[in-house]
Amino acid sequence: MAIERTLSIIKPDATRRNITGKISAAFEAAGLRIVAQKRLRLSLERAQAFYAVHEERPFYADLCAFMSSGPVVAQVLEGEGAVARNREVMGATNPADAAPGTIRAEHAESIEANSVHGSDAPETAATEIAFFFEDDEIVG
Repeated sequence: MAIERTLSIIKPDATRRNITGKISAAFEAAGLRIVAQKRLRLSLERAQAFYAVHEERPFYADLCAFMSSGPVVAQVLEGEGAVARNREVMGATNPADAAPGTIRAEHAESIEANSVHGSDAPETAATEIAFFFEDDEIVG
């Protein structure tokens, strides 16, 4: 497998509960390196821009409101097959369907407040990483 980079966002429900370290440790234990990281608060407009792909879906407004409700931690993860590996470590979007030991099975509060976001493909990862990070902020 090729070395890839992917975006991870630790969501407001997880930052509120002060479990960002536990989540980051799970990524590192799975062989992913954190090569960029920042804590920030998304404005509603910035959340809407990031999730614009979902604009026509019924959950869009609630998702954007939630993602702008508190701090998030944006990270660039790097490793072999990082996109797929990250998604495996996160678990299914619906925590009720997430495998035991995954981040969402262990930490999610609901399908929306599911603690983490991760890119779904290498192409998406590149776009999402560029949304949050300049090239010189990523240190491998």
